[in-house]
This record gives sequence, structure tokens and C-alpha cells, in this order.
Amino acid sequence: IDIALWKFETSKYYVTIIGAPGHRDFIKNMITGTSQADCAVLIVAAGTGEFEAGISKNGQTREHALLAFTLGVKQLIVGVNKMDSTEPPYSESRFEEIKKEVSNYIKKIGYNPAAVAFVPISGWHGDNMLEHSDKMSWFKGWNVERKEGKAEGRTLIEALDAILPPSRPTEKPLRLPLQDVYKIGGIGTVPVGRVETGVLKPGMVVTFAP
Repeated sequence: IDIALWKFETSKYYVTIIGAPGHRDFIKNMITGTSQADCAVLIVAAGTGEFEAGISKNGQTREHALLAFTLGVKQLIVGVNKMDSTEPPYSESRFEEIKKEVSNYIKKIGYNPAAVAFVPISGWHGDNMLEHSDKMSWFKGWNVERKEGKAEGRTLIEALDAILPPSRPTEKPLRLPLQDVYKIGGIGTVPVGRVETGVLKPGMVVTFAP
């Protein structure tokens, strides 16, 4: 099991989604994915019983939020998903209940809830993903406050556009710690890692050092 990468463009950014399995058996893969991210999108299931399982003492919602913060991902967006399966569907009170409880928990970890966008969504039906959903007319939008300024919006994609890009040390020499090496038939040896400093361009001559 590996991490999945999916790229798309918004009006503002090129976004790479690093999808990592959340299951406890694959936490190593999740750490690999999360450690490379500029922002974490924590998906919380709103269905009856599902949220409670995730936020319970050993639940995955808690574990994933803690992992993200511990690995240095300081920006967070919370997508409250499966709003179509709440009782009744698209319930405002259920969203507010989840928002309150998740806010309390992430505050204990070290996130500032005021800087976190909470967006009620249905991935299955597309509600509030790209466009504001008329099924949740009660949702007036998310707003965040941070020292770099305020931001607001009504959808998940707008929350992605409100991410603050970190400054990257591109002026320094190239440093790329290797995470793994794949041997792919017909292509050859493919080293994998993240550019930590400097710039990598096609045709560059690089030095490998143990």
C-alpha cells in the first residue's frame, strides 16, 4: 500500500493531494505522505456513530490530527463529510456539534481553531466542494483569522485557495534527501525524495553522497 498523488489547479494554486491510507496498519505510509504536506485536510465523517468512533479515545480523527501537527503540518482544514447521511440529512446542529468537538480537540494538540476552516461537505454528491450547496443554505461560510490576515469562503476549494504557501529556501544549494529507490523495468532506477533546499531542473548534474 502506497500513497496516492492527485494533482489539479485552482484559480490560484497548483495543488497536489497526497492521499494516504488512514488505517492503523498503514500509519507508516501516512507519515510518509503527511510529512511532505504544506496543509492537512482532515476529513471527518458526520454520519451517526461514525464521527463518535473517529473522535473516541483511540479514534482515527484524533490520531490523524495529532500526527499532522507532530510532523510539522501547521495549517489545517477540516472537511465535515457525508453531510447527506446525517439525521436529518444536511443537519446544521450536527455540523455545529462536530465543529465544536473537533475544535476543542485540535486546540489541545496545538492548532488554533480560529485559523482552521470547517466546511460541511458531501464528497459523494459534491455539496460545498466546488460550489455552495443549496441543501445547506444555513451555512453562511467559513472564516479564518491568522496573523497573515483573514480569509473567508463557502467551499472546500476556496479553503484550499486560502492556504498560505510556505517560503521555500530556493536560493540555497540543492539538497534532496532520498526516501526510497525504485527499480522500474524499461525505465531504470528511480530515486524518490523531496527537494528540501535549492532547485531541481531537468538536465542538471547532481552529486549523490552517503
